[in-house]
Amino acid sequence: MIGVIDYGAGNVGSVLRAIQYLGFPAGAIQEASELPATSRIVLPGQGHFAAMMASLQERKMIEPLRSHMAAGKPFLGICLGLQALYEASDEAPDAHGLGLLPGHVKRFEGIFKIPHLGWNQLDIRRQEGLFRGVPNGSFAYFCHSYYGPITPETAAVTEYGQSFAAAIEMGSVAAVQFHPEKSGDVGLKVLENFLKG
Repeated sequence: MIGVIDYGAGNVGSVLRAIQYLGFPAGAIQEASELPATSRIVLPGQGHFAAMMASLQERKMIEPLRSHMAAGKPFLGICLGLQALYEASDEAPDAHGLGLLPGHVKRFEGIFKIPHLGWNQLDIRRQEGLFRGVPNGSFAYFCHSYYGPITPETAAVTEYGQSFAAAIEMGSVAAVQFHPEKSGDVGLKVLENFLKG
């Protein structure tokens, strides 16, 4: 079963429906004890960085998540679920992220409207993995005020006042800043690539 983490404030329902539409069995999980029964883990995120990390901590999921990812279980973070992979976020400087990626998540600055809301083009850096069969320059749907810096693990980049990580891939761990469940055929293809591995 694909386990979609429900920490109390994510777009869990729409992500579940998208996965089930693609023909994969999936269910919401709320406790760390449910993680071992999953074949793949999805962490969809919306809201505040500190609130998400506190909820995951309260559910005793942080260390088990790190352990499962270290052991090679496929993981996909969505939106705030991507930001959780960094060390920390400027949205909540005292809250710790999962720390799989170096650096801090930053807030957009400059003349552009915040949040970054709507369709943006993907500069795909890796045509395999998540983006197998996805044409470079495809559009995806974004909704966020904070962004992850580009690192060697960045698989796709988007521009919104500055360049930022639209997707990352490192081994069995992947994440996207955009919402694949709201990104039409492109998003469904990205989800399908993750689910098929």
